[in-house]
Amino acid sequence: MAAERTLLAWLRTGLTVLAVSVGIGKIVPDLVGESNGTAWAILGGAYAVLGAAVVIYGFWRARKLDHALRAGGWVSMHDNVMWAIGGSSVVLGIGTAALILIEL
Repeated sequence: MAAERTLLAWLRTGLTVLAVSVGIGKIVPDLVGESNGTAWAILGGAYAVLGAAVVIYGFWRARKLDHALRAGGWVSMHDNVMWAIGGSSVVLGIGTAALILIEL
């Protein structure tokens, strides 16, 4: 059951990031009165790519983990994936903060 909860956590996280992409790319430009929301749209698109990647990796990892558990083993998360997801999140956070500060 823990493996299933882990998959659901990956899905929740990915879907949350996808929801953020809609907010950043479509809703925020309207709220701030941005007539040309190109920068916001690009940032929203980047969040969408991250969200989709998290969902895909979650399914891939769940499949690998299921096979490993049936064989009596375990599959740990790859360091490169942790760095990629974490690094992307930091870069997108900094980009969001920069756009917010530019709008002030």
